[in-house]
Amino acid sequence: MPSNHCPAVVLLSGGIDSATAAAVAVERGFAVHALTFRYGQRHVIEVEAARRVAAMVGAVGHVIVDLDLGGVVRSALTGQGDVPRDRPREAIARDIPPTYVPARNTIFLAYGLAMAETIGAFDIFIGANALDYSGYPDCRPEFIARFEELANVATAAGVTGRGRFTIHAPLIRMTKAEIIREGVRLGVDYSVTVSCYDPAAGGRACGRCDSCLLRKRGFAEAGVPDPTQYAEAAQP
Repeated sequence: MPSNHCPAVVLLSGGIDSATAAAVAVERGFAVHALTFRYGQRHVIEVEAARRVAAMVGAVGHVIVDLDLGGVVRSALTGQGDVPRDRPREAIARDIPPTYVPARNTIFLAYGLAMAETIGAFDIFIGANALDYSGYPDCRPEFIARFEELANVATAAGVTGRGRFTIHAPLIRMTKAEIIREGVRLGVDYSVTVSCYDPAAGGRACGRCDSCLLRKRGFAEAGVPDPTQYAEAAQP
């Protein structure tokens, strides 16, 4: 296990998964360097949540990068189309929805890799999950493995043998309920996190988008009270 002086870049969105991944990094002895993106997402309130999470886990640094993905990609998350609501669980797990942002995790991990090489870190954490997620192809184990291969042939540190980059996805095969239980064990305060894709006025979670439904079900199945204030009380 690394010492607390060993740095790791943690991609931090401010949601349940990234908050838990950050807590896992801390438990494993890493010094967390948080990295968050303001990319034109309609749920930009997650950036403030990421600030709160970074403080909660004791991050030694927190970088927020501004990107204009909305000028490059088409996604409901960047304002091109409506965010789906009230989808059944099987549809959420099966279909790639309009909230998919093309190549988002590839872009975010590329920034994370650049930051890691710059600060002398060889470990990058991402809260990707392949079970309770919205059908995104860049949340699968295959993607994580391929990006790790890329990291070690696309960097000076990798090709000169100074170290080997590892992409940590500690939640990749966990259900949302398992993730929440793990976070509770690690002392994560989920009241500071934000999951909603389409927040209502005042920042309250809509309660009906895929992310809200997965969040509600996760807390219900974990047997943990959900601290979220929902604008609409959709059933988990």
